[in-house]
Amino acid sequence: MPPMRAPAYCPGTEMTNLFRNCCLAILLASCAGTPTAREQAGPGSRREATAIVANLRRIVTPTGVERLEKVRIGGIDQWVSIRGVDRANPVLLMLHGGPGFVSMPTSWYFQRGWEEYFTVIQWDQRGAGKTYLANDPSAVAATMTAERLIADTEEMIRWARKELGKEKIFLLGHSWGSYLGLSVAQRHPEWLHAYIGMGQATDVLESERRGWRFAMDRARAAGNEEAIRELQSIAPYAAHGAALELPVVAIQRKWLGFYGGQVHGRTGGQAEAEGFALSPEYTDAELASVWTANELSEEKLFPAVLRADFSNVTRLECPMLLFNGRHDYNVSASVAAEWFERLHAPIKHLVWFENSAHEIMNEEPGKMLLSLVRYARPIAEAAGDAPKPAPRDAATGAR
Repeated sequence: MPPMRAPAYCPGTEMTNLFRNCCLAILLASCAGTPTAREQAGPGSRREATAIVANLRRIVTPTGVERLEKVRIGGIDQWVSIRGVDRANPVLLMLHGGPGFVSMPTSWYFQRGWEEYFTVIQWDQRGAGKTYLANDPSAVAATMTAERLIADTEEMIRWARKELGKEKIFLLGHSWGSYLGLSVAQRHPEWLHAYIGMGQATDVLESERRGWRFAMDRARAAGNEEAIRELQSIAPYAAHGAALELPVVAIQRKWLGFYGGQVHGRTGGQAEAEGFALSPEYTDAELASVWTANELSEEKLFPAVLRADFSNVTRLECPMLLFNGRHDYNVSASVAAEWFERLHAPIKHLVWFENSAHEIMNEEPGKMLLSLVRYARPIAEAAGDAPKPAPRDAATGAR
């Protein structure tokens, strides 16, 4: 493209243009009205702030869907959000990480673009998020096993397919959710347009070891004696045949996160956690209990995560996309990439996110959207599960 030139200067027109622009500015200001003191100050409460977010992202298309409701899954009430501008779009169910680290409360930030191309379901799993207060937590705690969560996932997919009239959906599993997602993709590939793994769990103990080495290498390079001492205190970390307890994992995660292995360029996930407060889906009571729920989920389910090993899974009967944060050491991106290279699937794509670690959807939301549209949606379109594109204008070629 040739360089743009500045417009030619015409003597005698500068003052005329200035006067016209000033008049236009005055006219626009008078039409807009004078902001009240309240408008100038911004929202005065969480209720007002979340109302603004809710109104900005409101689905207004006649073919759209915007639902927030409890669904009976696995014998208990479980909360879902269903959002999209066109019910004819393919359905995408997101399985949050953690265990218990829900994605619905930050979906206001990363998801709005998805909703133009997919009908997106966010689901707060058993014992997590909004679902925690929807039931008796003590009664639910006794039911929280990995196999029960896999069964819940299967039941949720059945419900979504029936409720939204779809033969197949996309399943996106993040972190802990990738353990559930890959398990279901193995068992029921016929339900899925594709499985999308993000922060994909494969050989978890090897992932843990690489995360520890990353943190120790960074600590030594920085001369951080406190980090070196704490990391050395848990060595040999994730040794073969040794039990790995949550307090030990917490030390590894503390320094791994500090050096950007959870969120690239940051010292942890505080910004994402603070974003929960702006979620229109969450009441004050639900927001207050979300970390208690997270702790319960970790206590009950994290041991199953640590035992996870998909190294021997070399074939999937449905397409798979792997979204990998280049700097992810929370769930090792290199371990996942090595596993994916050996995997056989009808279609597979590995997408690297060069400026992300573990929280890809929040770290690179633009590339996340582009990747879903570029690699996932065409699979549904080829299967006839998407609205037909508008005809092109004969003169311009535009739709």
